[in-house]
Amino acid sequence: MLLRYKTVPLMRSQPMTHPTDAELRALAERQGARLRTNHDHLVTAESCTGGWIAKTVTDIAGSSEWFDCGMAAYSYEAKQALLGVRPQTLETHGAVSRETVIEMVSGALVKSGASVAVAVTGIAGPGGAIEGKPVGTVWIAWKRRGGYPKAELFHFDGDREAVRRQTVAAALRGLDALMTP
Repeated sequence: MLLRYKTVPLMRSQPMTHPTDAELRALAERQGARLRTNHDHLVTAESCTGGWIAKTVTDIAGSSEWFDCGMAAYSYEAKQALLGVRPQTLETHGAVSRETVIEMVSGALVKSGASVAVAVTGIAGPGGAIEGKPVGTVWIAWKRRGGYPKAELFHFDGDREAVRRQTVAAALRGLDALMTP
């Protein structure tokens, strides 16, 4: 299977600000309004956030108009079964990789009725860091049905909650570029 994806910078360091619940809610409301206007539906494929993106968007009244479903796929087995990530991808590149997040975002669209997808995988900490992938390493991918995925590497600071909170915000912000014609 040949996968195509947009080339993006290898890593984006984020400032030390950690989004509040109110800021996450505002991001979800803004994206929900755009999805509704465009008649799009969102699917999330989440590893390190464990469903936090889906929770944030479904906290918005009326989200059933633009949110299809969320899949929290933490283990290798869940990534394979729910999202179609190939065992070879996980063995060769690991769960926290560009290749895995691209297969996650593509699989989310295949397994759902959504037209827009976001996927996240990363190391929230405090453990789990390996050489070349410190705590705070997060890959996020976005894709529109019929289009090519865009994947981006982030390095977030802070504790487990801070990394996860920043990941949710970056995932929602990244929908802007995907939904801009």
